[in-house]
Amino acid sequence: MASAALLFPLLGAASPADAPAPEAPAGGGSSGQDLQRAFTAAAAEYHVPRSLLLGVSYLQSRWDAHDGAPSVTGGYGPMHLTDARTALAAAPHRSEDAEDARGDSARPPRVAAHLRGPSGGQLPARLRTLPKAAELTGLSPAELRTDPAANIKGGAALLAAAQKQLGEPLSADPADWYGAVARFSGADDSATAAGYANDVYAVLRTGEKRTTDTGEPLALAARPEVAPRTSQLRRTGLRRASAAGTECPATVSCEWIPAPYEQFGDNDYGNHDLGDRPAAPGIRYIVVHDTEGGWGGVLDMVQDPTYVSWNYSLRSTDGHIAQHVKAKDVAWHAGNWYVNAKSVGLEHEGFLARPDAWYTEAMYRSSARLVKYLAARYGVPLDRQHILGHDTVPGPTTATVSGMHTDPGPYWDWRHYFELLDRPFTATARKAGGGLVTIRPDYSANQPVYTGCVTKGEPCAAHGSGAVRLYSDHDEKSALIKDVGQGSAPTTGVNDISSRVSTGQQYAVADQWGDWTAIWFLGQKAWFRNPKGHPTAVPAAGQVITPKDGRDSVPVYGRAYPEASAYPAGVPAQTVSPLTYTLPRGQKYVVGDKVPGEYYYAVTFATGSHRVVTGKDLYYEIQYGHRVAFVRAADVTLTPSPS
Repeated sequence: MASAALLFPLLGAASPADAPAPEAPAGGGSSGQDLQRAFTAAAAEYHVPRSLLLGVSYLQSRWDAHDGAPSVTGGYGPMHLTDARTALAAAPHRSEDAEDARGDSARPPRVAAHLRGPSGGQLPARLRTLPKAAELTGLSPAELRTDPAANIKGGAALLAAAQKQLGEPLSADPADWYGAVARFSGADDSATAAGYANDVYAVLRTGEKRTTDTGEPLALAARPEVAPRTSQLRRTGLRRASAAGTECPATVSCEWIPAPYEQFGDNDYGNHDLGDRPAAPGIRYIVVHDTEGGWGGVLDMVQDPTYVSWNYSLRSTDGHIAQHVKAKDVAWHAGNWYVNAKSVGLEHEGFLARPDAWYTEAMYRSSARLVKYLAARYGVPLDRQHILGHDTVPGPTTATVSGMHTDPGPYWDWRHYFELLDRPFTATARKAGGGLVTIRPDYSANQPVYTGCVTKGEPCAAHGSGAVRLYSDHDEKSALIKDVGQGSAPTTGVNDISSRVSTGQQYAVADQWGDWTAIWFLGQKAWFRNPKGHPTAVPAAGQVITPKDGRDSVPVYGRAYPEASAYPAGVPAQTVSPLTYTLPRGQKYVVGDKVPGEYYYAVTFATGSHRVVTGKDLYYEIQYGHRVAFVRAADVTLTPSPS
């Protein structure tokens, strides 16, 4: 059934012979002819349709070479040829992992160290395609890893070999290559392979163009008439995986690998809590994480009752999804119990501190489809105050702020992700002066210096980023913005979020000076470069809060808990404790939601004592710093921003 759902109808007649190479689009940078010629030459040598080769490469890497650096699963070059044993053996670790994944002070902490590399044993074939390409082409593994033209040739050789193994001719019509594309995905089940192949043919039908990370403009002309022979999937020999028990859209490949709910040790249990969502508590957030480890190890850990949990894992090579915790239940993933109780957590195979351990287009697309499905099903708004990164989840108490996680980090491409969600970040106001801005740098061109990816204090490799650095004045030589909750001076460290904002986040404008814009951030005026010719942010409209008249400042909270009088007998009242931050008079912050205080009491294995406590006190969720936060509605005034 999963395979059938993925094999959606593709309209149009059989395509004509593959079109000749399109001219490179006009524009700056190099002519683009190096990559154009490489695709043309490889297609001719191995008798693979050039458009098909371009389509497969786009889904793998969006035609980027990443300067020979491997992806999260050890994939190299435009064709993402994998050599995981070489690439991941010494994968650096991200952080000290001090965060309590439960984030509930009513229970002992559950701290989970992330994985430190690929799982042991024999690597699956999908992680060893580069050695196979070396055999087929006679090229050395080093050439295939570092030379884009050689890498493209290796991808063409793999596609041709798959076509021959299926007994299919080396046709000039891309419609005749569906089975080979499915096999090229590396998936070991037909549903995942079909999902991957469908995405490739979607790229062929719509066409694509972009400037690669080497500055070369590249184009694939739209071929809306291409109708692949999907019946070839039956001859690939791939197993039929079951999607039974999963909560996934039909357009992705999904399997059920449950996280255990069982007792052990001294009245402890794992690794999630049973619930009745969305009836109680409601679901209001989707949290994006990265795994800091390889697929096999991640699945091993989530099936350990003494570990922690999340709802879904997404695989980098092909976008395959595993669901572990039902949406009705509460996974332990965000480090803040209020957010856990109201969120779904998605772990993406990745490493925060490896700027070129890039996420594949296949995983981005699969994730976006899952998020759109979940958002529609549970009424979650598609914006950055509801689609959170783990790095934007607030610490629930002052003591937890400095230990909160910072994934998926500055190299996750939020701009591209929200384009896939069909919610691109566009200007929603005429001008920014006195109003709001949405952070929206050009990911590829925006390359702030980060340190500590490999060695503490040493610069990371230059790379595009969705994050923008903040200064205390309109001068890059001025001090970085300080986060008092961190308890240390701000740095350019890849895990230090003290002085940076992220694509899609919205802030109230505090001031402007030439090419600089100031926003209200962590109770301060924070500046970032925003030149008119190449803006870092676009004007936005929305609602903001400011302290009520007569208040010098109001407290800021990391969770929206009820007042003490709301708790029934048998449920201990949770402390409504402000963080070290305040919201000073005259400052404005963008509003996400107005919500009642709520606490899900679930501290026992048996569910009879579980309760949802809802108070009368109301809160506004706001974009306060890099992370979201909460303020009591009674303390502030809500107003629309100028548009």
